[in-house]
Amino acid sequence: MITKFIRKLFSLRCGDNDKDRANANPNIAIADHCYGMGQDEQCNVPSEALAVQDAGLPPSKPSNGMLYPTRAISKYTSRHTLASYEAKIPVIVSADIHHIDLSLISHNAIRVTHMLQKSGFQAFIVGGAVRDLLLNIVPKDFDVATDATPNEIVKIFRRARLIGRRFQIVHVQFGAEIIEVSTFRAPIEITPVGAKESSDSKPNALSHKMRCSINRRMHAVDSSGRVLRDNVWGKQHQDATRRDFTINAMYYDPVMQIVLDYHCGMDDIRGRVLRMIGEPATRFREDPVRMLRTVRFAAKLDFIIEPSTQAPLAELVYLINNIPAARLFDEILKLLLSGYAHNCLKQLRALGLHHRVFPLLEVTLEQPDGEQFIMLALTNTDERVRSGKQVSPGFLFASLLWHAMQLRWKQYEASGEPSIPALYQALDEVLDQQTAMLAIRRRYTTDMREILELQPRLEKRSGRSALKLIEHHSFRAGYDFLLLRCEAGELDESICQWWKDFIAGDPNFREVMLKQREKERQNRRRRGSGSRNRKNSSANIL
Repeated sequence: MITKFIRKLFSLRCGDNDKDRANANPNIAIADHCYGMGQDEQCNVPSEALAVQDAGLPPSKPSNGMLYPTRAISKYTSRHTLASYEAKIPVIVSADIHHIDLSLISHNAIRVTHMLQKSGFQAFIVGGAVRDLLLNIVPKDFDVATDATPNEIVKIFRRARLIGRRFQIVHVQFGAEIIEVSTFRAPIEITPVGAKESSDSKPNALSHKMRCSINRRMHAVDSSGRVLRDNVWGKQHQDATRRDFTINAMYYDPVMQIVLDYHCGMDDIRGRVLRMIGEPATRFREDPVRMLRTVRFAAKLDFIIEPSTQAPLAELVYLINNIPAARLFDEILKLLLSGYAHNCLKQLRALGLHHRVFPLLEVTLEQPDGEQFIMLALTNTDERVRSGKQVSPGFLFASLLWHAMQLRWKQYEASGEPSIPALYQALDEVLDQQTAMLAIRRRYTTDMREILELQPRLEKRSGRSALKLIEHHSFRAGYDFLLLRCEAGELDESICQWWKDFIAGDPNFREVMLKQREKERQNRRRRGSGSRNRKNSSANIL
């Protein structure tokens, strides 16, 4: 009786609010009425979803290492078709099924959801954070989705900042941590920019006016289908449909400790399957970055790409050229610093996507020495990322482009250019070609130049320059790059050993090493001049 009374009271209050906020979701109750209530008084979920929970989700903990029993979700797969845009009712997964560890959740993320719910809005942790929590992985960051508009969100939090034109979101800052809060969005079919509306469809004046208004201010796509702006607010089930993969389309309420699953993401997590929501080719056209995200998630999570999701990749690879260079660089950086860069590169090559991302890399990978060097560099990077050590993007990109630069360097030297000017010309050419595609930031290209320019000086080890090199601000990065070349078998191990001893030695020991190095150089000169004299004398005798 109490539960029915509260639901009835809530429905009256919610009805009044819906008149003021047309974007409110009537299916899910506002969570602020649920504070202080027990699990039996679940007013924050749709009534239809409650029936699903009571009927099919077993409370027992899954056995045999499974995250959750298949029958808990597969029984309702027909109701929530993965490629369908009609999944309006979520499957509710309770805490005794999903086993999410609350200690892995940021206190600030819980605080944001609490404050939004307390203000009369729905609020859920969403996206990759929920996916990682279900896999018992500590999320790197937390996103929150709500039915509050950006302007309403900003009014609730003291340190909130509205950002983005393409996708309006709010950053709520707590010290160094930022919680990204977004409003539920709705999918909408809009005539692409530059395309003419079909003559068969004759909308009335009102609908035509609304669509034109949305086109100009809130939602737009280009001629290839890529979304340029998307700020059309909607309901939660519509927001779930807009997300890319089923495993990223789940909503977690840390107050009620329930997961809302609209597209059987739980089933796909258990099966370790990466599946696109909707028609894959259309979704890739909307945002070609999803092709790279497919690679990253499959490599990082060790998931199998579902066949219908993988099928259009080879055909649509040209769309990567439509991605703004700066955004493409950010996505590639995420891929390389994921801790699974080695696997990501393998996936890129297997799917044929690497041509559009690293056009200079193909020549390097065709050479056994070049492939060994790059794979070793990526493996070392993955180990550093997983152990929590810092990784320099400049160092990483220098590793990827080193062999391409060497090839150009040798070509310039063969044409008669002195060695050092030839090195600079090769660097300029390779960096210009790669930055035109990826828009590598200047601070990283500066690091790359300094690392690569130090290599011939480190190999030479001549005179007093060795002492000056140690004082160079990029010496450590250049030295690590030299060690990588030695480990790959590109240089003689004695060069790296000399530098190891030189760095470890005191000033007196370094002086001894420099004198010994100078004697070795003089002996080589004498041997060289002696051999030349013998050749000249034998030629005179003849």
